[in-house]
Amino acid sequence: MADHETRPTTVWSRPERGARGPAPERSRPQITEAALALADTEGLAAVSMRALAQRLGTGPASLYRYVGSRDELLDLMADAVAGELDLCAAPEGDWLDALVGLALQSKAAHVRHPWLAELNDRRGEVLGPHAIDYLDHALGILAPAPGTSGRKLEALGLLGGMVTLFARREAAATTADTGPAARAAHLAAAATEGRHPHLLAALAAAGAPPSADQDALFERLLRRLLPAMLG
Repeated sequence: MADHETRPTTVWSRPERGARGPAPERSRPQITEAALALADTEGLAAVSMRALAQRLGTGPASLYRYVGSRDELLDLMADAVAGELDLCAAPEGDWLDALVGLALQSKAAHVRHPWLAELNDRRGEVLGPHAIDYLDHALGILAPAPGTSGRKLEALGLLGGMVTLFARREAAATTADTGPAARAAHLAAAATEGRHPHLLAALAAAGAPPSADQDALFERLLRRLLPAMLG
């Protein structure tokens, strides 16, 4: 009983709505879908219970029958994005191929929902059912990989950080003066001033500027880092 009483309360640990009151007009999935659309079009800061209620054509008070707070709404949104990943496809090739494929799916979801990286920065450690499914699936992929369970969890943490970093880079690349080519030109100009000999030598040895194909760079780095962490 004590364990049950000390278990953290989340939006998923309660019924979707109370048994009393008028018949339900909506559902948590419908409310979450509307919140996702609002965040996709106007950004995370625009997501409030009042704005969402206006979008749904109802009053804010009615939403609190389904969602206890804005924080709970954000938890539902993050978990809904985790639910967009395909965890049913049988992994192809070895564990590294399968894990890189899952990471590419996750990055694509972050690119579709640019606010997600900001949300991940602000949220605690609340994991919804889809996020738990993702974690279990990723650990299943890593079952034949070398390394302890602790190292595998650390590797998944690194993978999540890389997903967020590259999703942000991809969003920034849509601006001409912040993309990979612009950054490379800026570094080259700084190096040729003569005050950065190590940077100049590295750029000369590297040859061509960094690849604009962010998926290729993302995959290349993961294939180097993950085996090194688990080996």
